[in-house]
Amino acid sequence: MIECAGKRILIDCGLYQGNRELDEENAEPFGFEPSDIDYVLLTHAHLDHCGRLPLLAKRGFKGEIITTAASRDLARLVLLDAARLNEEETSYRNRKARARGADRLETKPLYEVTDALDALSRFGRTADYQKPIELARGIQCTFFDAGHILGSASIRLDLAEAGRSVTVLFSGDIGNSGRALMRDPSPPSGNDGVVMECTYGDRLHRPMHLSIEELYDAVTSTFERGGNVIIPTFALERAQEILAVLKEGIARGRLSRSMQVFLDSPMAISATEIFKRHPECFASETRALFGAGQDPFSFPGLHFIRETEDSKALNRISGGAVIMAGSGMCTGGRVRHHLRNNLSRDAASIVFVGFAAKGTLARLIIDGAKSVTIFGEQVPVRARIHTINGFSAHADRDELLAWHRRAKPARTFLVHGEEEVMTAFASSLAGATVHQPVIGQVFNL
Repeated sequence: MIECAGKRILIDCGLYQGNRELDEENAEPFGFEPSDIDYVLLTHAHLDHCGRLPLLAKRGFKGEIITTAASRDLARLVLLDAARLNEEETSYRNRKARARGADRLETKPLYEVTDALDALSRFGRTADYQKPIELARGIQCTFFDAGHILGSASIRLDLAEAGRSVTVLFSGDIGNSGRALMRDPSPPSGNDGVVMECTYGDRLHRPMHLSIEELYDAVTSTFERGGNVIIPTFALERAQEILAVLKEGIARGRLSRSMQVFLDSPMAISATEIFKRHPECFASETRALFGAGQDPFSFPGLHFIRETEDSKALNRISGGAVIMAGSGMCTGGRVRHHLRNNLSRDAASIVFVGFAAKGTLARLIIDGAKSVTIFGEQVPVRARIHTINGFSAHADRDELLAWHRRAKPARTFLVHGEEEVMTAFASSLAGATVHQPVIGQVFNL
């Protein structure tokens, strides 16, 4: 939150994700009065950046939300889905509690669909990259392409108050350079302060071309064993990128033209349609495909699965299928059903292509758990586990350092990273003035 010239501006308003303790933290007070916030500037539509906007509205926010056109479309999809899941999960827990005869008040969802609609009604002006928007006298915001997902942005605030002026750049999530779909990040230079994510600040990604080949090898070797490939998939960007890579593999002859791929995620399917409406956000190669009337996300053998019964029918396929389903960290969604049916099979492969936070089912599997609990059942892990981090939508350590050099900040505030990762990345910023804020900490700019 930035306070300047009598205005209060919030950058993002996201959900904690990972475990029940974090779920409870989501319901805690914000640490400020939502009704006091004049503007929310949204960097992108991932749930950990926009997921508490409905709660903000529910608790009194009446200001304006500003973001890019693509982020606005994706946020509508994400927030309505999150509200629906909130309602369904709370209803399920209450039914289970009643069945056990639990003597307690029924729990309420964090927020409901009506709250999400209220938040969506607060979306006002649409931001174009590199075109300043005046919020108030002495306050101007400019969105710059962050290269993370469709419509993602770093946001610079030009602030003036009491005869002083400063610029503060909020990185949002910084994209992994050199990908087929998204453009590379393009931060402005010469900032007084930078509030910067450091998710992968302590490691390097595998090069993209090697990651693509590793995916192709995982698919072909699994099919040779007679198993299925399960890819826990984030609905925004990762699903679309994997579809584009699979299409390329078929075109190059690395993958079979008869291969059957199932995108078992209504949200990812809807997100794919939104992606098609915003070719202006893509890298030149993908934009050229759209210009030539081609669909980079479609190929023979691809099936979109929306209905629950069709999803259940996939359980009858014992081998030869690629099944992509959410959630990417396996914290919910249809992928948990596919894991329950495939994790114990020697012939199957589980391919992780994105970040997995501590405490998530995905992280447990990646870290080598011999068995995991899914829907109250102990499921042995016999499938082959592949972790291909080159597909990450987050910049790695060297790309973060390069971004930081381009941004040229006088002060750096590190956020959005596990504590040990932040500390490691801070040590890489030799000679820089670096802060590692804690929740509720206040800084004078």
